Amino acid sequence: MRYATMVLTWADGRLNAIDDRFGRSDAVGIEAIRYLNPIHEGRYVELLELWGDLERARALLADCSVALEYDVAGTDGHGVAYVQCRIVEPVDDLLSILREHEIVLDWPMTYVDTEAARGLEVTALGTSRAIQHAAAALPEGIDVDLQRLGEYDPGTGHSAPTLTARQQELFELAVSEGYYEVPRETTHRELAAKLDLAPGTVSEHLQRIEATLAARYTSTRS
Repeated sequence: MRYATMVLTWADGRLNAIDDRFGRSDAVGIEAIRYLNPIHEGRYVELLELWGDLERARALLADCSVALEYDVAGTDGHGVAYVQCRIVEPVDDLLSILREHEIVLDWPMTYVDTEAARGLEVTALGTSRAIQHAAAALPEGIDVDLQRLGEYDPGTGHSAPTLTARQQELFELAVSEGYYEVPRETTHRELAAKLDLAPGTVSEHLQRIEATLAARYTSTRS
């Protein structure tokens, strides 16, 4: 079995109407797609990982034409949204490619910032032939930047937990400002002021970052 980790970007900058709505807001954003699955009658459901103002997230979903039903859970700073959506392009194209070429996705799909636009990092699992044909079948307007490719081995940690773009930004700032020095040279409040976040949000993000890095470390040591 092979795996391929790639970053997909769209010519218009957005995957769908939901992505477009959230991409225009400075108050809330999507960090990752935890899961996505087609259901029936031209619909699919997805679980989105969110950062920021969850009330704003509810308002954006209520105003989105493709979001038929939704529910948001969590506290301000971090949450998840269950969304039932109408299937439209390019999501329809991507789901068709997965079915036709029998590709399995390694969840979550994480949003990343590239030089050109915001992209979606995806890890696909399957045979070499299936992955090659699936990549060739991607419609025009989707750019593919291959990150990693190889034989799938659960022990290699190739799909170990990774930081989201938001978490990476905070982690790099925390390191540069001396948060991990002994004694510490900065505080949650000072980091929060630099990123225009609440101190509690910074604290929660740092806990998640540390848990992710610890899981990555233990996976490479096992």
